[in-house]
Amino acid sequence: MSPLPMAVALFLLANLVLAMVVAARGLTPADRMLTALLFGTTGTAVLVLLAAAGGGGALIDVALVLALLAAIGGITFAKRAWHAPGDDHD
Repeated sequence: MSPLPMAVALFLLANLVLAMVVAARGLTPADRMLTALLFGTTGTAVLVLLAAAGGGGALIDVALVLALLAAIGGITFAKRAWHAPGDDHD
């Protein structure tokens, strides 16, 4: 087992801590959504790295579910936030 995946995972976790500080300030809903997408992609990367470091196949499954949820959340936000000209269905 190489220490490189663990070092990269720790770096990504430090990145998430910084993102939590930005999310706490959260100037706009779009900023908060981008932070949530960052959590999804970085969390997926951390889980895949931990699985590569010897965590097993279950972490890959959890990473795939997290990536799917992040994508669905981003699409849902975009559909609810986007208002085309002349579209008054809300």
